[in-house]
Amino acid sequence: MKNTVQDEKIKNEETEFVKESHDPKQEYIFQKSGITKKGFFIIIAFLVVLVVALVASGVVF
Repeated sequence: MKNTVQDEKIKNEETEFVKESHDPKQEYIFQKSGITKKGFFIIIAFLVVLVVALVASGVVF
């Protein structure tokens, strides 16, 4: 006897990483838009500052 459980809430697992602005799909992680690009660069800048501060604190102590 084979016991399997299927989750009915998950319809489509075809999630893509980046959505083009002209594409009408629903399953995506990031949309290729100006705010996504700005947010990406803000996060990268914050991480760079964090790494520089970590290295500087290691040099001082």
